[in-house]
Amino acid sequence: MLAKRVIPCLDVNDGRVVKGVNFVQLRDAGDPVELAALYDQEGADELVFLDISASIEGRATMVEVVRQTAGEISIPFTVGGGISSVDDMMRMLRAGADKIGINTAAVKQPSLITDGARRFGSQCIVVAIDAKYNETWGEWEVYIHGGRTPTGLRAVAWAQEVERLGAGELLLTSMDADGTKDGFDNKLTRAVSDAVGIPVIASGGAGRAGDFVEAFTEGHADAALAASIFHYKEVSIAEVKEALHAEGVRVR
Repeated sequence: MLAKRVIPCLDVNDGRVVKGVNFVQLRDAGDPVELAALYDQEGADELVFLDISASIEGRATMVEVVRQTAGEISIPFTVGGGISSVDDMMRMLRAGADKIGINTAAVKQPSLITDGARRFGSQCIVVAIDAKYNETWGEWEVYIHGGRTPTGLRAVAWAQEVERLGAGELLLTSMDADGTKDGFDNKLTRAVSDAVGIPVIASGGAGRAGDFVEAFTEGHADAALAASIFHYKEVSIAEVKEALHAEGVRVR
């Protein structure tokens, strides 16, 4: 069994890290380069950077943030937000990113997944899926535009499709759990993880070290991502890994 990964997430807006609840109510959490260096030192396995404003100015800011961060850390990091072409991917990779995250662009232009995988390798393409439970369907629906726009796509079926198109990894965020600190949505995570053969990163809802244990044991995730609990020093990466070791979950 591959070792499970613990991944801090840096949601970057206008060059600053922010965090909200259910994708709204954002508050400042610090400088992204400083936080990235700190998490590298504290034992994070990877980092995820998401440009949540995804404006032209934000993308320009993100390129510089990526470049600065690459010089400060030794762990892999994924960059997403506002990436809508192979050229955008190349720009971030040249700035120092190891993997590229796409969400809205993947839904609007699924061929971008295949094009990116062919150019850079599947391991480089991470498709982010923001999912919210649809009561009428009795399953989860995919949202785009930072969680603002429902797509009519069913999350499990979309996950299978992006795997077929060439994605090497999924970043699966539960919009219902995001920022609540009530635990990951393990039903959603397990439904997607069991339906695909590529790694799934669980995201949304971490509030304590034990939530990571459950994401792996109950949600069948390959990695688990959190933001505010790390940014605001509520739980440390070391505490998460200690809890995982204690439960026999193999970590790096």
